Amino acid sequence: MKKIQLSLWLLAFTMQLNAQTNPAITSWILNTTGLMGQHYLAGNSTPIQDNVLANVQSVQYSNDWVYVDATGIPAYITGPFQDGNPSFASEQTGFFKLPLNPVENTGTPTATNPGNIGVFVNGVALFDWRDGVAWNPITMTICGGPGNPPCPGGMMAQHDWNRDAILAERAGFDCAKAHPAMGNYHHHQNPSAFDLDQVVISDVCDLYPSDGLYVIDETQHSPLIGFAYDGFPIYGAYGFKNTDGTGGITRIKSGYQKRNITERTTSPTGASVDVGPVISTTYPLGYFKEDYEFVGGADPDILDVHNGRFCVTPEYPNGIYCYFTTVDENWNSAYPYVVGPTFYGVRSGSKVTAISETVTTYNPSSAVSENRLENIKTTIYPNPSNDFIAVQIEGLLKQELTLQLCDMNGRQLQQSSIQPGSTIGYFDTRTLYAGQYAVVLKMTGQVVGSSLVVLQN
Repeated sequence: MKKIQLSLWLLAFTMQLNAQTNPAITSWILNTTGLMGQHYLAGNSTPIQDNVLANVQSVQYSNDWVYVDATGIPAYITGPFQDGNPSFASEQTGFFKLPLNPVENTGTPTATNPGNIGVFVNGVALFDWRDGVAWNPITMTICGGPGNPPCPGGMMAQHDWNRDAILAERAGFDCAKAHPAMGNYHHHQNPSAFDLDQVVISDVCDLYPSDGLYVIDETQHSPLIGFAYDGFPIYGAYGFKNTDGTGGITRIKSGYQKRNITERTTSPTGASVDVGPVISTTYPLGYFKEDYEFVGGADPDILDVHNGRFCVTPEYPNGIYCYFTTVDENWNSAYPYVVGPTFYGVRSGSKVTAISETVTTYNPSSAVSENRLENIKTTIYPNPSNDFIAVQIEGLLKQELTLQLCDMNGRQLQQSSIQPGSTIGYFDTRTLYAGQYAVVLKMTGQVVGSSLVVLQN
């Protein structure tokens, strides 16, 4: 009996230790305050409050699996989707089930699939490069997807020319670079807002400002922002130059490039295929997945064919295989964007409707605070101001950040906040006298202040 009790105690101790150290358990943005989502309607720049909880509701785990309960609704404002998409971001049910001990697939790589292929730490789904639209060589037109005739063989059939969602559906992405598929709100690409890129390629944020999961900081290693269905972590756009954690911070680069073609008659391997549309303004190079080829490179910051590499990160000091959300020098999304076109590991994750094993619920109150205020970079703009100011943080926020606007005597005039899984807060300065003020940031007992100048209104 004592041996059995000791074994049970050791099992419980091992599971508790795993929960405190495994990023696949501790990295989720849990909603502990009842935060609800918001969305825009086309033509109205005032966000509408949803009655759906945002971010992740609970994390449960066993020795082998972690189960993430999330609605699929982020803390940042969703919509509108201006390409005729009739769907809204709506509440999703079930659990993301991910392996805690991911392993390399040593056999034939598994191709990514339509629909969910992973999940971000705020519970929003990850899709791959595709949008379900292809080229029909018989009719010489686009097929599949809403509003198009069906493709020969159906959605799951193999086609020689398959459309890339990031280029083709840009008009339908919201400010956070995402959209819904029958309510399932998802990102195909780096989840940072369009208007934060070095070169802005969409004006949706002008009328419908939002932010996204994190803000790129080219001076720091990007945060861990998700997990693929093979269990391996997903990072933002920047990391250590060398795989051993040395060499400074650099943009981690895709190993793919656009092919040097003017007509679509061969596959990336050089094999003859059904003819696709000629390169044109309607079908520019990059419009189809097969417009890209893998070239790789000798530098350690160039990713492999799966869009990842084995490397040291802040969360994995001993190293692990990692995917990265690749962007170009302008911070615009770069193919294959996140994961793909094949998984590095054994794809064993999925969405399940129930948990069929004994699990422990992760308690974040016992975890060490992940954000240190002195390490959070903050931008206040415009400064000076005579209208509104925005407070933007870089990186990924996992705890609520309180914002206070004070006069120079320390008297609080306004209060706002930046919610976990979001990056921006606002103050209205139109009613203030011209002069100098202070913006005070508070989080878990930490306080940091910045100066602000308000101009005469």
